[in-house]
Amino acid sequence: MKVILISIGTRGDMEPFLAIGDILIEKGHKVICAFPEQFRSLVKDSSEMEFASLGTKFIELLESDAGKEALGGSGSGLRKFWAYIKLAGKQTEVNKELVQKQKELIESQNPDRIVYNGKASYPIIWELDHRGKTILISPVPFLHYVKNHTHVAFNGNFGPFLNKLTYAVADFGLITTVKISAKWAKTKRKINRKKIKKVIRSNKVIYTISPSLFSRPDYWEHNRKVLGYLKPHKETSWQPPQGLADFLERHKNQKILFVTFGSMTNPAPESKTKIITDILERNHIPAIINTAAGGLIEPEKYDSQLLHFVSQIPYDWILPKIYGVIHHGGAGTTHLALKYGRPTLIIPHIIDQFIWNRIIYKKGAGPKGIKINKITTKNLEPKILELMNNRFYKDNAEQISSQMQKENFIKELYESINLTYS
Repeated sequence: MKVILISIGTRGDMEPFLAIGDILIEKGHKVICAFPEQFRSLVKDSSEMEFASLGTKFIELLESDAGKEALGGSGSGLRKFWAYIKLAGKQTEVNKELVQKQKELIESQNPDRIVYNGKASYPIIWELDHRGKTILISPVPFLHYVKNHTHVAFNGNFGPFLNKLTYAVADFGLITTVKISAKWAKTKRKINRKKIKKVIRSNKVIYTISPSLFSRPDYWEHNRKVLGYLKPHKETSWQPPQGLADFLERHKNQKILFVTFGSMTNPAPESKTKIITDILERNHIPAIINTAAGGLIEPEKYDSQLLHFVSQIPYDWILPKIYGVIHHGGAGTTHLALKYGRPTLIIPHIIDQFIWNRIIYKKGAGPKGIKINKITTKNLEPKILELMNNRFYKDNAEQISSQMQKENFIKELYESINLTYS
């Protein structure tokens, strides 16, 4: 069987697909990963999967000034609104290219299955003529109706009527996007809204989320499943630089904090970093700070005995060695921190990160975080102290970890991808 995996987004959006690719490769199938060009090394360096580039423009857009302002900007709501408008204006050409590249790849490879995420629209068009052969993967909850919650894009609980309305609005937007994509792809087949709506309601959907965080509603249709957190196989032979090893040895009898914003950026990384480092230094909290994509930066002056900066670090390596985590709230980072039983404080930047923030808080695995453009020393300091000193959070994180360690949905996931139905 030949399977194309299509994922568009940041690094965290690629990892569930790499994990699925590992499963399919072990079963003897041919796997092609269609990701933005910036993630070529993720595929080439660690797997037998083939790589197909979706170009560089999507990630370049996220890393532009407009992207940074929309993802993590400070300032008024109006300023952020205009940032989204500017981003949307630039995104049209990017989306056209993404659609065209998806179409060219699919037509040239004629796959048996397409496994894709919500940012990829062309697989829905392909599904119209290949029923039961596409599978939507979602690492975030609330793409489909759940009682007492809006669609993920709206993030809230507005009451039964308005909650349902948000899902209808999201479906309307998706159908419109698919129709526009079909026009860009110059699809010969006549496509109407009714046919697209039927596809998006009947196609297979797998939520790659731990049921300990989001359980499958019993009123969902059989084609929607929650099959646990997925992470790709990774080499564990990574060796730390001597400075990091010395830091860990120096603080081995203390509670060490790990701080990372992952792939998230913002227009003011200096001030965001200073807020955090000032709090840590004042309270003598040892911390490892990951600068990663640039949402945090290493300042010129800081207490190097108390704080250690890294530009990249395997989470699987560092998480077992620390006490708690402050992060942006990506689905993968949220799951991985809890899998290791680490209490968590989320500083959300965009969309689903606000939902993970709420879930962490409701599960008692950490205090409720503050969005990136609202953090100050005054409001963040008590949250960090609470994270590090309240044993309640640690106990709940370890309980969730115990539940996650028992989960194994690989067989069911594989069968969901392998089987067809209409």
